[in-house]
Amino acid sequence: MDASSLLAASPPLPTTPSRKTFSKPILGLKLHWKRVRRHGWKPFIATTNPRCAMDISFGGGGSIERSLPKFPRIHVWDPYKRLGVSRDASQEEILGARNFLLQQYAGHERSMESIEDAYEKIIMASFRLRKKMKINLRTQLKKKVEESPPWFKNLLNFVEAPPLEVILRRFALFAFMGGWSIMNSAESGPAFQVAVSLAACIYFLNEKTKNVARASILGFGALVIGWLCGSVIVPTIPTVLLRPTWTLELLTALVSYVFLFLACAFLK
Repeated sequence: MDASSLLAASPPLPTTPSRKTFSKPILGLKLHWKRVRRHGWKPFIATTNPRCAMDISFGGGGSIERSLPKFPRIHVWDPYKRLGVSRDASQEEILGARNFLLQQYAGHERSMESIEDAYEKIIMASFRLRKKMKINLRTQLKKKVEESPPWFKNLLNFVEAPPLEVILRRFALFAFMGGWSIMNSAESGPAFQVAVSLAACIYFLNEKTKNVARASILGFGALVIGWLCGSVIVPTIPTVLLRPTWTLELLTALVSYVFLFLACAFLK
């Protein structure tokens, strides 16, 4: 058998696809043809550019972010204008604007960074302003004290600011005494509660002063001043606001509890 007969008997070779036919890859793949022994020409698939799954699916990195909406005030220098709030806006309004913008431009990294940066700048500026105002207030108070008359300075030497926990414990005690006196107002007067309150006041003052005589003088003085103030203030209260069982003695005792509390909490 000659060569022409062999060529006629063999199956026809497929025409090689043109470049134009497969110019667009499908999912990053192109169809190629290769010579396979004993089987003639066989198509096979080869990847064009090995990329990650996100690049293959979406046509390259960064294309997703480019398709998302971009924050229009991303380059605005003023953080208040960037978030779209006024300078006198409250913390709740600023936080609400920040959360709303983050939801609107979620996924766009540069936009979210710009929004967060503006929010952090506003919060830090507010913190520095509050700290500065607090320092200025202390400085002004200190200056006022230095410029005050001598008698006022001497009066301040008898006053101190204890820890908040101490103040709350003292307040709870005298508030209990006041409630106890009100509950027993229909049965008896508040003489026993007043005596217990005076003893407690002297005890607390003695803890600070380490002087029983001084503590007793301060305690009795607070009781007398409180009782006198109560005797003046209580008659001015309209009787419509008072219960029938609330006598003048009871209301005066309540005013005295306030003075005893102030004495044992803030005097030194």
